[in-house]
Amino acid sequence: MTDPVRVLHFVTGGFSGGATQVALQLVNAAHGSGRIEPLLVLRRKWRTPPERLAELQAQGIPLRLVPGWSHLATVAALVKLCRDFRPDVLVVHGFSEHLWGRYAGLLAKVPHLVHVEHNTRERYTPWRRAQTRWLARRTDRIVGCSEGVREALLALGMPPERTLAIPNGIRLDPFAEAEAHPFAARTPGIVMVARFSKQKDHATLLRAVALLAARGLDVPVQLPGGGKALHRKPLEALAADLGIADRVQFPGVVRDVPRRLMAHQVCVLSTHYEGMPLALLEGMAAGCAVVGSAVPGVREVLHDGEDGLLVPESDPEALADALERLLRHPEDAARMAANARAVALARHGRALMHQRYEDLFLQLARQSTP
Repeated sequence: MTDPVRVLHFVTGGFSGGATQVALQLVNAAHGSGRIEPLLVLRRKWRTPPERLAELQAQGIPLRLVPGWSHLATVAALVKLCRDFRPDVLVVHGFSEHLWGRYAGLLAKVPHLVHVEHNTRERYTPWRRAQTRWLARRTDRIVGCSEGVREALLALGMPPERTLAIPNGIRLDPFAEAEAHPFAARTPGIVMVARFSKQKDHATLLRAVALLAARGLDVPVQLPGGGKALHRKPLEALAADLGIADRVQFPGVVRDVPRRLMAHQVCVLSTHYEGMPLALLEGMAAGCAVVGSAVPGVREVLHDGEDGLLVPESDPEALADALERLLRHPEDAARMAANARAVALARHGRALMHQRYEDLFLQLARQSTP
């Protein structure tokens, strides 16, 4: 029996973004598989929640932390971990961790480096863009979490022959009972699951809901999600100013997203940019009629009019029109919702994502075998 391939995943310890969640999913999937021996390494942030770390450790997740107070300290600690763990593959997730992670991998002489990018838009200065291109020449594979991210990586100057897309996937089990919640029996309301940040465009959704009210449609809205109060409080004030505060809920971080989605007819993702819109995929799997901003990462997922509706970014009028179409024509909405669920089940399950990453890691490790 051959030894398992050692794979070290390095990512931010902030837990609020998709990069950390995907890295954790891959480690979970590989842990105990026998084919891959994983290790999750988090770059400590001031907001790294101790209770979340304790929860992961109690679950037996192989986990280490490196300091995040300086880039030099991060690289030095990660070099030491790499020399101790001796990974066959070092996987670096997201900006700017992919820079410091690969520098450490090169210093530790890790055989194979993989860069996974989780967004179509990052804060690249000219200097960091130059570093990224230099590191790309020393990286075995550069992975975008969607076709839109792969295209953004190519535009950044990544080598086409080593740049590929492995779409993120979602857990399908929590939505197994979606068909027990018939579309017509659900609340004709809207759920948008998203953290409060500059990236997400809750404001356009609120303005669209106000336009619907003016058209005689009083629609209940739920906006579950974490994020900073400096982004959430202006939205609460906007809802009050628009006269819709009584129908908009801000429940914060919740643990019952599948239940909420399966109880509602419509799921929206109003956003400025995305990597892979997991919240929208969950809405699809839940059997909701979905509406998304037509930005890279989202427009590769939805086929407008077939399994959802695409609307221009930051356009309240267009979003209101799409929502009105769904609410006033429930049969059409139910048709798109059923199609969306079928697509999610067939193409966006987490098991498929896990298999594609595992195949990549095993393929790279075999290249090192005489």
